[in-house]
Amino acid sequence: MSVQGASLPDLRNALPDYAKDLKLNLDSVLSETGAAGLDGKQLRAIALASAIAGRHAPLVAAIESVAAEQLSPEEMNGARAAAAIMAMNNVYYRATHLIHNDEYGQLRTGLRMNILANSGLDKVTLELASLAVSAINGCGACLDSHERVIREHGVSAQGVQSALRIAAVIHAVAVTLEQSAAAA
Repeated sequence: MSVQGASLPDLRNALPDYAKDLKLNLDSVLSETGAAGLDGKQLRAIALASAIAGRHAPLVAAIESVAAEQLSPEEMNGARAAAAIMAMNNVYYRATHLIHNDEYGQLRTGLRMNILANSGLDKVTLELASLAVSAINGCGACLDSHERVIREHGVSAQGVQSALRIAAVIHAVAVTLEQSAAAA
């Protein structure tokens, strides 16, 4: 089955038998009952940013379709902006953290991040999407920073966990679909 232009149910069904847990988890994390502490818009923005970070174009297109059910075009671009800015920031901040030389923390980053001031998403949703992408990209410094801001804005630990679960499942689906396509 070709996954190009496929719907989310089609992609879920294209997952191989060994990834049955991903099929079940995908349905769960993309439902409001399975994403405790998040509303529908937050869930969809996180899923879209996570799919973009997962780099599997058919999955991105399918999640865009689902996200568009509740997100405005500006909010859709906000999720895209979160994925884009975190693609840059996660590399930079992960590297300066892993180098273990405090001097880099004292230097001005010199990276433009203007989109953060007016992304199209509200502050909390942008932070949740940024947290999810940071988890996929493995940046501990960014995870700490976004989690702190999210919690200061009243999001529960369960809401943070839901964002991380969405990121984990979306990323696993992207990797599995990519590998299945390569093996075919």
